[in-house]
Amino acid sequence: MNQSKQLIKKKILREKLLNVVQNAKSARIKRPTSMGEVLSVKDGVAVVWGMEDVALGELVTFRDAAGNETQGLALSLEKNTVGCVVFGDETAIYQGDAVLASGKPLSVFVSDELLGRVVDGLGKLIDGKGPLTSSEGKFLRVERKAPGIVTRHSVHEPLMTGYKVVDALIPIGRGQRELIIGDRQTGKSTLAIDTIINQKNVNLYDTEMYCIYVAIGQKRSSVLNLVNLLDSKDALRYTIVVAATASQSSALQFIAPYTGCAIAEFFRDSGRHALIVYDDLTKHAAAYRQMSLLLRRPPGREAYPGDVFYIHSRLLERASKLNAKHGSGSLTALPIVETQAGDLSGYIPTNVISITDGQVFLEKDLFFRGIRPAVNIGASVSRVGSKAQHKSLKQVAGSLKLELAQYREMEIFSKFDSDIDEVTRAILERGALLTEVLKQGAHSPMSLAEQVCILLAATFGIIDELPLHLIGLFEEEFLKYLANEEDDEVFVFNSYLETLSIDDEPFEMEESAAAWWVDHFYMGFFIRHL
Repeated sequence: MNQSKQLIKKKILREKLLNVVQNAKSARIKRPTSMGEVLSVKDGVAVVWGMEDVALGELVTFRDAAGNETQGLALSLEKNTVGCVVFGDETAIYQGDAVLASGKPLSVFVSDELLGRVVDGLGKLIDGKGPLTSSEGKFLRVERKAPGIVTRHSVHEPLMTGYKVVDALIPIGRGQRELIIGDRQTGKSTLAIDTIINQKNVNLYDTEMYCIYVAIGQKRSSVLNLVNLLDSKDALRYTIVVAATASQSSALQFIAPYTGCAIAEFFRDSGRHALIVYDDLTKHAAAYRQMSLLLRRPPGREAYPGDVFYIHSRLLERASKLNAKHGSGSLTALPIVETQAGDLSGYIPTNVISITDGQVFLEKDLFFRGIRPAVNIGASVSRVGSKAQHKSLKQVAGSLKLELAQYREMEIFSKFDSDIDEVTRAILERGALLTEVLKQGAHSPMSLAEQVCILLAATFGIIDELPLHLIGLFEEEFLKYLANEEDDEVFVFNSYLETLSIDDEPFEMEESAAAWWVDHFYMGFFIRHL
């Protein structure tokens, strides 16, 4: 009997203690756990106290006493504090300002109406052309999982860059990730921009290709010049420019590629084709390093945090070619990485090389020698593009890479030996001619038919007797002839040959090769069917 009374007393006492603890907890909670307070803010990073249930990557809002709001992102969860990066002006945020967790991940509005517009790193319009006139579209998460293996298809469709040397020797397929790498001022951005411009030629006879250009850490004037160039080339109508300029915070420069990728995925997931250019991931890694060090994450190799590989892999893995069940859309990525003194073994270059499906290496020495685009054939590779290369290009470019590789090797040894045998001399002359043929000016991409015709002239040896300094003239006039389908008998280049002289002697091509080329080549087939 006494034991039962003791049990009853213990039960009553336990219930009283539970009520006391519960009341004490309620008394201590002065604000919702989704609301916090700024402890400090510096260089675009705010340390917040009080948000106990905020998630990593969650969108937060800073609100001052006047009610003004600034967006941010929770990127570092500590025991008692949360590290948030500020997307706006951090000078407007002060200690004690309220911070509200939205409970939502960072999202961007995507729509067809964004084509031809310029947006910032958060997807907001900044080109001054007014707001979107239609609400048709949807919000997509900036951070999304890459498509799984089951949803993918092998890369089998060509992505034409308009450059002979790339399309013939280092072909790129839709859904591929091809790195453009090299020192500064070697033509990396020009190659990527011309690929966007060339889609105007592709769109004339193929499915529409939509382009997204992400400018990371560039000057505002450079972005403006790019937009004007695309507009003058009639390429802005199918292009969206995402700009996170050097004057903006490192947080915006960090998030801009993911925003651009989400916009590109909108086209891919709707069964269309998209191309995205990240210019460049070296500045993106530097912005992430700055942001991470301010968040007090431990630095690793070359002061980069340990997960710098992960931020690029989760970005580039989103490029893919989907199978027919999922719409057959594709997203091709052209990331750009800058090297120091041509060193491919740097931390960021090796990271991105290991993620991508090949690289186009632009060499400074070739650039200064006038070989442009300055593509180093030996160090450049495409791991899947040959399966997507157009059959006509594959036929005419089959032996080019081997001949150019032999030429580069012989060229090095010929500098140390004045006595050159006939075989070596033939290889050097042939390689010099092919190098001259593969030269191409900036912002002048070629269509597939033009590339095939020029490369076939070089491959079949029809222009072997042509002096090197006339190769460019031959190509220019030959392309004029291609554009004039009605004039099948007159070749303007012949009139140039009659007026030219070399070493004070009239120049004549053996068996009138130029006229023979025009009369006997299957021009109608290439013009009408390619």
